[in-house]
Amino acid sequence: MSTQAAFELFAFWRSSATYRVRVALNLKGLSAQEYFVNLDTGEQHKPEFLKLNPMATIPAMLQSGHAPLTQSLAILEFLEELQPAPALLPAGLHARARVRSLAAMLAADTHPLITPRVKKYLMGTGGFDDAKWRAWQINWFSTGLQAIEQRLATEPEVGNFCHGDSPTMADICLASIIVVTRVFKITIADIPTVDRIMRNCEALEAFAKADPQRQQGAPA
Repeated sequence: MSTQAAFELFAFWRSSATYRVRVALNLKGLSAQEYFVNLDTGEQHKPEFLKLNPMATIPAMLQSGHAPLTQSLAILEFLEELQPAPALLPAGLHARARVRSLAAMLAADTHPLITPRVKKYLMGTGGFDDAKWRAWQINWFSTGLQAIEQRLATEPEVGNFCHGDSPTMADICLASIIVVTRVFKITIADIPTVDRIMRNCEALEAFAKADPQRQQGAPA
């Protein structure tokens, strides 16, 4: 299939999940027309967006003639099959499972705990104030990133990136968490391997272009 395939991407500037899709598109040399959905004002709950994604979550991606794609990891897998090079999954059954495992630790175990809908519930129903919400964020960012650090610091498959010397889905998911900690001005200490890999990611234009601060809607 042509690398000129056109997509529509429903996005939000600081969305960690949207960042993952942006990076993958950039690495694959694919393009998407972005449409801004303001999570802070509740635009994701408007009927027209709920037709795309009844879960009211970002991102959603459209390709003409096809049903909407949702869930960032599923979209990354779709892009990998659509445009196999450069590969976001390594060769080898166990190697691919390892990368998917690292990606899921970040995108499925860590990120969902700090999303706007979780904040809305905790602040509105759970009795949280700003201080408790920040403590919650720090706790779960720390838990996820320190667990990843433990793996990356000890597993022999690690190279310049999470698996070898080319970025994979694991690196995209790792970077997606780090960029959001920066948005919230949260620093996690004692993760030197994570920090090293993040520097290698950000040296690539595909990651740099996806930075939340460079997106439509980001604060000046």
